[in-house]
Amino acid sequence: MNSKAYILLEDGLLLEGKAIGKRGTSGGEICFNTGMTGYQEIYTDPSYFGQIVVNTTAHIGNYGTLDAEQESSRPMISGIVVNEFSTEFSRNTGTESLQSYLEKHGVVGISDLDTRMLVRHIRSKGAMNAIISSELSPEDLKKELKKVPSMDGLELASKVSTAKPYFVGDPSSSFKVACLDVGIKKSILTNLAARNCYCQVFPAKTSFDEMEKWNPNGYFISNGPGDPSTMSYAVDTVKQMLDSDKPVFGICLGHQLLALACGISTYKMHHGHRGLNHPVKNLVTGLGEMTSQNHGFAVSEKDIEAHKEVEVTHVHLNDSTIMGIRLKSKKLFPYNITRKLHRALMIRGICLMSLLKRSRMKLWKRLDHNY
Repeated sequence: MNSKAYILLEDGLLLEGKAIGKRGTSGGEICFNTGMTGYQEIYTDPSYFGQIVVNTTAHIGNYGTLDAEQESSRPMISGIVVNEFSTEFSRNTGTESLQSYLEKHGVVGISDLDTRMLVRHIRSKGAMNAIISSELSPEDLKKELKKVPSMDGLELASKVSTAKPYFVGDPSSSFKVACLDVGIKKSILTNLAARNCYCQVFPAKTSFDEMEKWNPNGYFISNGPGDPSTMSYAVDTVKQMLDSDKPVFGICLGHQLLALACGISTYKMHHGHRGLNHPVKNLVTGLGEMTSQNHGFAVSEKDIEAHKEVEVTHVHLNDSTIMGIRLKSKKLFPYNITRKLHRALMIRGICLMSLLKRSRMKLWKRLDHNY
């Protein structure tokens, strides 16, 4: 039988629900994801490290879990908040229930909440810290919540990055891609490898010289968690990537690091973009794109306007934030969109392969055909 649990937000909002997952206490920045499927991919995405995720979909857990749907070796979230939680699942390929999975990995959660109300609250008040507990009183939660660090100014990429370099793909592939892991997802590497790219994945704090020894055809900078402005070590590495004049491709945190390397600042968003149906306009083609996103930081519009070498390629149609940029004189392709859908991942792989294969303008022609 479910025991009682509480969630307390930084602005004082206190909600009572039922405990799910591991019984315990956990805090982090609260955010929400509007995707109707893919909860296991969300929970194991390193970009969510240090965050409590509110699933807006009413039913969570009803199709269990599957090892093949892991984006990393374990859940990266600090906790989950759901409306209706299913302890049983119905899928012939499922390996275990979500409850068992969360318990095994030590993830604290709370269910039976009005998640629609909670999401509206976050959208109105902005992202903030929160804490979930099935063992502490509301008064004790206030004390514990003060110990949770703010995401603004927090460096997290080095905490989720690989400890040692490793390879993914076929060594006989046509292209060698050096991947800087600042929170990379497995599906990115799988899709690059499936598209004739042999990848070597390097820890977040690897020097450019160390990566260049492998003599790659191009560089990829991954997605990841935390505040990009704290990652001077990675910004320096990315600057040297650009100076090498080899193709450089970045998404999500990688996009933000590329912007910083070009002298463009980043800022923390009010409540971020996390979901599967974010509308983006491709300014190169004039077409709209439905995208999957997961980020809480963006690049400065004013800095881009003042930069002679940078031009905007993609904008978010809900709030006009910058989703993509390119340098006029470099083989650079940063994109502030983390795609989880298979077709979108396939496009991502083709993008990088095309970038390695052809000129910058031909890359954009290839993109036009695939979106």
